[in-house]
Amino acid sequence: MNIGVLGAGQLGRMLALAGYPLGNRFTFLDTTGKPSAGIGDVIIDPDNQHLAEFLANVDVVTYEFEHLPVTLVREIEKHKPVYPSSRAIEVCQNRVEEKALFDRLNIPTPAYRVVESAEQLEAAARELGCPVVAKSVTEGYDGKGQAVLKTPSQAREAWASINHTQLIVEAFVDFAREVSMIAVRGRDGEVKFYPMAENQHVDGILRYSVAPLPDLDAAVQQTADNYIRALLDELDYVGVLALELFQTRDGSLLANEMAPRVHNSGHWTMNGAVTSQFENHLRAVQGLPLGDTSAIAPTCMVNVIGREPQSAEVLRIENAHLHRYDKSERAGRKLAHINLVASSHAELLNRVQACAALLPDAPAPAFHFVP
Repeated sequence: MNIGVLGAGQLGRMLALAGYPLGNRFTFLDTTGKPSAGIGDVIIDPDNQHLAEFLANVDVVTYEFEHLPVTLVREIEKHKPVYPSSRAIEVCQNRVEEKALFDRLNIPTPAYRVVESAEQLEAAARELGCPVVAKSVTEGYDGKGQAVLKTPSQAREAWASINHTQLIVEAFVDFAREVSMIAVRGRDGEVKFYPMAENQHVDGILRYSVAPLPDLDAAVQQTADNYIRALLDELDYVGVLALELFQTRDGSLLANEMAPRVHNSGHWTMNGAVTSQFENHLRAVQGLPLGDTSAIAPTCMVNVIGREPQSAEVLRIENAHLHRYDKSERAGRKLAHINLVASSHAELLNRVQACAALLPDAPAPAFHFVP
């Protein structure tokens, strides 16, 4: 089957690498003018002049980036099946819509307010109690379009720096750890869940993801499964969905945001699960049976940000798997990731520490499950 992918970055690259063994071919539609997939056929179309060419070459369409014009996705839906649907994009690229969906499905979130001026932002900060996090309602990812207010008096500065007409303001959560769920839903409604991962972010950018978690109560995993299943069913979703959450100190979960695509916190599945998130996404959009989502061993995904290490040094670490994106170095840019696999979490931690020592500017790993 010929798969059309909206976007042409590293996620599309990894989708293609997972799809070639399934006999798939890939055509990417890049609307940014800066494709980096380096694989398959790429149509560069920032002005929407080549959509007919793209449609003529594909059987089904998916995407690796949700910040797309909804009108473009709806136009494509008139001609080809698109999974996930434009409804999923519409919700996920608008934080107000997303929070409203969480509320409707009784998925708890941090307390929040929607504001449309610096004055309203200051009032929300006073009402919620600082610190608060202000985020643009649309766009913004990997820490972009956000500001932390430590006092209400910072509202004008934050409003100007984010520079959007509408913001969502969230109460700061005193969480024990950040976690995420990756699940996949097929065309027939079948759902499979990956084990929950613990994530460590620095400056809003993911640095480490570990799964499965040795200290995770089965009831917490079941709660997360129920939350993400509710989202999948409500959206009649097909493909991989990611849900990022905070786990509070009493063990409860608060939803942060979701992403309608394969996700950075699911990259560990490439070497640590029976079936990767990328293969399962492709199985889902083609109507194929979903693969086993079980973890095969304790695994940590380490993001390579800004500058790359020497490949030989990384690969000297036992059971290290390097996935480079063929990108030029730039501060804050995701260049690669490394999956480390071990027979125990203690052994895994040692390998993560050894790997982190090889990465320029990498933070020290700090996981909740480590005493």
